[in-house]
Amino acid sequence: MAFEAPRRLVRALGETAPGGDDWLARLPEAAERAVALRGLSAERVQVPGGRSSLVVLVREADGTPAVLKLAPRRARPESERAALAHWGGLGAVQLRGEGAVGEGGEGVLLLERLHPDVSVRSLPEAKALLEAAGALRRLWVEPPDGHPFETVAERTGRQAEAMRAGAAADPEVAPLVDAALGAREELLAGPPPARLLHGTFRQSKVLAGDRMPWLAVGPDPVVGESAFDLARLVRDRVEDLIAQPSGASTTRRRVKRLAESLEVDQERLRGWTLFRAVESGVRARRVGREKDAELLLEFAGWL
Repeated sequence: MAFEAPRRLVRALGETAPGGDDWLARLPEAAERAVALRGLSAERVQVPGGRSSLVVLVREADGTPAVLKLAPRRARPESERAALAHWGGLGAVQLRGEGAVGEGGEGVLLLERLHPDVSVRSLPEAKALLEAAGALRRLWVEPPDGHPFETVAERTGRQAEAMRAGAAADPEVAPLVDAALGAREELLAGPPPARLLHGTFRQSKVLAGDRMPWLAVGPDPVVGESAFDLARLVRDRVEDLIAQPSGASTTRRRVKRLAESLEVDQERLRGWTLFRAVESGVRARRVGREKDAELLLEFAGWL
């Protein structure tokens, strides 16, 4: 079969690829090699798929349905593998086989097959938030000794540099960037909690499964405090929030409700939600996704 990258993957990687990167050009051959080496039979490429990896629905030699995932090194597939191994299927998709970084720089993961077209996002909003929060809670465990994961301080430090550059190039966003960076500084002032976090959690990252009703997929794991992870969930369906006349008050209620349900400090959740929304908004503007940028920055202004 033809292993053609979906448009969403091509567009997303095009925004972040370093100069001279040819991972997408090599992807069909890499996928064909990964399937052959593992004795798999490919059914189809999942469309629209993810923004950082190619997802192929496959079957193992004994007929067991599975998923083959290929990602470039900059998407940190080895970190994803380590997190999934540590969770061991508790709250997250399970690894099948070894799942290692492959030749030529592509990360190859073989995973259990969930129901890729059924995510928590398909539920009514209140139910979706409840189920997503429950799935997220199960992932917050102690990281393994000598873990390889980036910390929240390290990740947000890199992001803060890009945010300052964005504010310098676009004075309109400077006040929000200043507020977000100030919140980050306060949030990192104390001793850092050490929980293994999903890192990029949202409703669409929770899929229906057979072992458990809902399982998380696609982590970009990081170690830090739970409020950082929960912050991304606060702004889920941001386009719907912006469209509501009561969007600002709904957002504040959502912060309060999620903080209470997961026993997270409300002000810390608000601070990380602000930082992550501004960071995403500035990044969206930098790569020309102006509509996304406007939604995210308006949402950040409510916080």
